[in-house]
Amino acid sequence: MRTSWLVQRRGHANVTQMHYARQGIITEEMNYVAKREELLPEFIRDEVARGRMIIPANLNHPNLEPMCIGIAARCKVNANIGASPNSSNVEQELEKLRLAVKYGADTVMDLSTGGGNLDAIRTAIIQASPVPIGTVPVYQALERVHGKVEKLTPDDFLHVIESHANQGVDYMTIHAGILIEHLPLVKNRITGIVSRGGGILARWMLHHHQQNPLYTHFRDIIEIFKRYDVSFSLGDSLRPGCLHDATDAAQLAELKTLGQLTRTAWQHDVQVMVEGPGHLPIDHIEFNVRKQMEECSEAPFYVLGPLVTDIAPGYDHITSAIGAALAGWYGTAMLCYVTPKEHLGLPNAEDVRNGLIAYKIAAHAADIARHRSGARTRDDELSRARYNFDWNRQFALSLDPDRAREYHDETLPADIYKTAEFCSMCGPQFCPMQTKVDADALTELETFLART
Repeated sequence: MRTSWLVQRRGHANVTQMHYARQGIITEEMNYVAKREELLPEFIRDEVARGRMIIPANLNHPNLEPMCIGIAARCKVNANIGASPNSSNVEQELEKLRLAVKYGADTVMDLSTGGGNLDAIRTAIIQASPVPIGTVPVYQALERVHGKVEKLTPDDFLHVIESHANQGVDYMTIHAGILIEHLPLVKNRITGIVSRGGGILARWMLHHHQQNPLYTHFRDIIEIFKRYDVSFSLGDSLRPGCLHDATDAAQLAELKTLGQLTRTAWQHDVQVMVEGPGHLPIDHIEFNVRKQMEECSEAPFYVLGPLVTDIAPGYDHITSAIGAALAGWYGTAMLCYVTPKEHLGLPNAEDVRNGLIAYKIAAHAADIARHRSGARTRDDELSRARYNFDWNRQFALSLDPDRAREYHDETLPADIYKTAEFCSMCGPQFCPMQTKVDADALTELETFLART
């Protein structure tokens, strides 16, 4: 779809959506996003120019269907996939991508660390994906030196970042906010550093006693992103990995640095969103969202979870969806899903489905709480179908129609029951929604009550 849009932009020094927006230009991507969000193109342009909204749309991802991430738009959901050295391969990852798109993922991150040729896996995912693809380039940088962190050089990081950009990656997690002076702040944590990328950079700094190379070479990364229109997803390397570590000095010190990096990228018209925790008690969530807006000048916030308790391995898609709904309500722009396998293993296709549906529920609940125009329309339509015993319409309006139909048909599979005025919970005699009261009867009752 985007091929003809992109011809005139190629070869320019800066091709970012923010660059065009700041020149007053409404790109085709902005127009497309405006239609999807039911907002004016001028509004989309102004939000992108201001930095409160991003449109991740690499020049080399022409089959992308543009979308936006920002507080003024619908709350979005990201799904993580990625092959592992211990299990999974490109075919399995493409199946996860297909399911993620089917069940409504707004973006997908390829977090592959093995399981085949990483470049080939990434190319296959990008070519198959109509949604923006994100990556964490330090994973491949480490893979290329066979896990020997101390052998990594700044040029190694930059080479991988440019390679990902050239392949068509739309946004990258860049762990530039963790500084060498932040490392002593984690000494009283229970879980230390739980970010994979953050751990790689911390080990590099501890070995070399030098500043984070992604921080010192941040301008070089900006130059790469300008040429391809890659968006920053500034990684929260010091996010809390348990409730004990939530909102501590390490996390907040890095957040301040992320705010500085955001404004540096904006000086060059490069789009930015900022990643956030992690594990947070419910009473910390609002503060964290407000604090990010303050420190990062309202750049879109992208949070993992947050998980609101640490005692439910196997059910962390639930513990985190609770936090995600609240974070979305307070102003988080995108939620990174958590699957039932969190902390336990590599998610399979069914885990992707369960994690994604949990987060689509959270994001939709947040949009309703934010009073987004039209957010509750689907809810009301489904409620009418439920009251009218229109089972097939209920299924069609569900976030997961296949699961809704499957559960209904476990006990009442015959087609005749698709028009029955009951389900297997109440049966034909006890369903309260069979109590239909017409307007005339209610008027008569109101008259009676008024007299008595």
